[in-house]
Amino acid sequence: MFTVRWPSLRSLGLFSSSPTQAIDLPPVNVHETETAQDKPGRAFKHLLKLNHVENSLFDCRNFPNQLTHLLSSSFLQGADADNLGRIYEKQVSDLVKWKESPAEITPLDWRGHLGCRRFDRAFVDFFEDEMVNLSYNWKEVVAEYMFTDKEPMFDSIMASLGLPLIHLAYAFEMDSREIAMEALGLAAACHNDIYKSLEGPKHSKNKATYESKSLFAILDLVREDEELDGLFPTPGSDNLDTLFVSRNAVLLNHWKAWKIENPVEQFRESQELAAALLVGTAVDSTGHYDLFFALNLATSHAVRVVLPFIPPQFQISLLQKWWLICIGIYIAQLRPEIKMDQIRNYDLNGKDWAWVAEKAVNGEFSSDVYFVRTTRALKEIASTWGDSDSFFLKAAVRFVTEFKGWRGNFIGYEL
Repeated sequence: MFTVRWPSLRSLGLFSSSPTQAIDLPPVNVHETETAQDKPGRAFKHLLKLNHVENSLFDCRNFPNQLTHLLSSSFLQGADADNLGRIYEKQVSDLVKWKESPAEITPLDWRGHLGCRRFDRAFVDFFEDEMVNLSYNWKEVVAEYMFTDKEPMFDSIMASLGLPLIHLAYAFEMDSREIAMEALGLAAACHNDIYKSLEGPKHSKNKATYESKSLFAILDLVREDEELDGLFPTPGSDNLDTLFVSRNAVLLNHWKAWKIENPVEQFRESQELAAALLVGTAVDSTGHYDLFFALNLATSHAVRVVLPFIPPQFQISLLQKWWLICIGIYIAQLRPEIKMDQIRNYDLNGKDWAWVAEKAVNGEFSSDVYFVRTTRALKEIASTWGDSDSFFLKAAVRFVTEFKGWRGNFIGYEL
């Protein structure tokens, strides 16, 4: 496997903007699997292309196809060619083969089909045609359609709870034009105006009733907010629809309370929060972890991957979009108490990241995309910030040791 440091899109001349980063982080390592000579790298490349050619952007539940996430996370944690082949064969039965879209999409009408999932094939074809027109420079296609002020695609990057963003992050990490075109297709097919409307003029004049620089402090206040008591009888995806569409005033009040003054340090805290929400709210007696919090952690890692590659004017907005989904999920899942001591006081018993990776690749849950993606996200967060107190390692080891399954599902969810 070859790794390189990849420059940002802006440094490649694809954006004309200030050189000052709003959130100044180094780029992640990029894995050039397209030219890999080793057997795992070749297997990964071929399976990635096979998925791209054969399988729709959506699975049999009409939820985004996440096979690329599982293959990438497994490969990056040491899976060999046999493991990758086994993963593909096991997961492909839940996927849907490509179907022809009702019509082709052109540069003149592509906006009119945004949000139409039946046009997923047509969107991918459209973006691939655009890539041909731009000399196969997939980064320039991403720049043109995702990160320009005149287009609406950036508003969709957190659609379907951030899965287009996660897909785009893997495109950057794996330097894959196939994944990039799928990411754009997902953002287009999953597009909706909910996030834009929550950030728009109707709500922008309503200021928060308080301010805080700490996300942990804000969630403490969310947990104590009596306006949210009894709002939902049980946790679940239906709560998110209700919360975002018709009960959003209290959500927006807490969302807007976050005062960003030190973006790098506050982003670090947001990643610690993402880990704590998953592992610090687990129910010890069952070993079942919250599926929504796992996806929230994955999107946090995706934000970290994408940030160094996009223009400064989008960086804070991307982090705020993540925070909006994070706080929405927290309310929808009935505001569980975060017990930091469940992580800080955990005994590692000599286990390290190599042990975590081995369990992710060869363990009982090695075919579970949420499980494998979670272990890698925790490892990469630790690599970004350092882990002198082993907080992220403890979170990972506890998660892997105690995990027995998930609670929650996304059936019928399209927000």
